[in-house]
Parts: sequence; structure tokens; C-alpha cells
Amino acid sequence: MAKPLIIRVTESVEELKSYIRNAATPTHKNRIKLLMEIKKAGDKGISKRELSKKVKLNHNTVQIWRNKYYKEGISAFFGDGRTGFKPSVITKAEHKSICEKLNDPYNGLQGYIELKYWYEATYSKEIKYNTLMKYCRRHFKSSCKVARKSHMKKDVEKVERFKKTSVQSAKVYTQKRKTVLKK
Repeated sequence: MAKPLIIRVTESVEELKSYIRNAATPTHKNRIKLLMEIKKAGDKGISKRELSKKVKLNHNTVQIWRNKYYKEGISAFFGDGRTGFKPSVITKAEHKSICEKLNDPYNGLQGYIELKYWYEATYSKEIKYNTLMKYCRRHFKSSCKVARKSHMKKDVEKVERFKKTSVQSAKVYTQKRKTVLKK
């Protein structure tokens, strides 16, 4: 059986308790509890299996955290190591123009491939199909192969005349129907 790794915790118990009170996440609390158990063990040391039983965590997690403290100190316990999100490939101005292009009933886009060609021609920069498709789905709730909102060559004046006459004819029809039902 291997000897337990002897780690000297430089922080006092009061400091560790204040870290627990001010911990941002439960993971941070568990890490500080681990240090408190190591501090209690003192110079004789404590094995990772015993530590895992006391703090109720997996022994591999205990070993990773213990080694992290041993190498980097307590400051390493408060960072989780994630760096953040990648900046978007599409700028705000490009976002706005894509939104206008997608919501324009006269744009004539057949799908994301045409949108990709339009984007590359307009902004003269390459973009992957999946990047553009997922961006449009996430930000604009768009879907592929949706019917156009309007025909590209539709005459707007004819549509307005049709709406006016159809409303008038519907009113006449309902009046005639009411008179027939009354008789």
C-alpha cells in the first residue's frame, strides 16, 4: 500500500471557513472542505480513498483536486479552467442585413445555400454552411425550404383590388344569407 501524499495547507481553518461562506458554487465549497480535511490530517497525511469517504466524492476527483492544490495553490481552486465563448463570425451589421434578407418577402431565397452565396458575395468572406444555418436557426428561428411569403412577381395593386372586392362580396353574401335564413 502506497504512503499517503503529505500536503501542507498554508491557510488557517478560519480562512478556509470564510472561503466556504463566500464560495460561488457547490464545487468550490467541496474543494475547500477537501482542504479542511487535509488540514485536519496534519503531518501524518491522508490517503485519497480516506479523503473521498470523508468528503463524499469520487477518489479520482479528490486526487485531481489535491494535486491541483499541491502544484498551484488555493487560487487554482476558484477558477474552473474554462476560457469562455468564441466570438461570433457574424458581426452586428451582418446580422442585421441577414435578418432583413430573411424577412424580405421579395428576396427569392430557396434555402441556406443561396443565403450562403449571397453572404459570401456581399461581405466577400467565407462562411461554412453549418455555421450560417445554425446561426439563422438560433437567432431568427428560420427553417430550410419554407414557402415564400409572397410571389416575387406579384402585382401589389391587383392584390389590394382583390381584397377590397372580396370583402365587399363577402358582406353582400352574408346579408343575402341572413335574409334567406329569416324566411
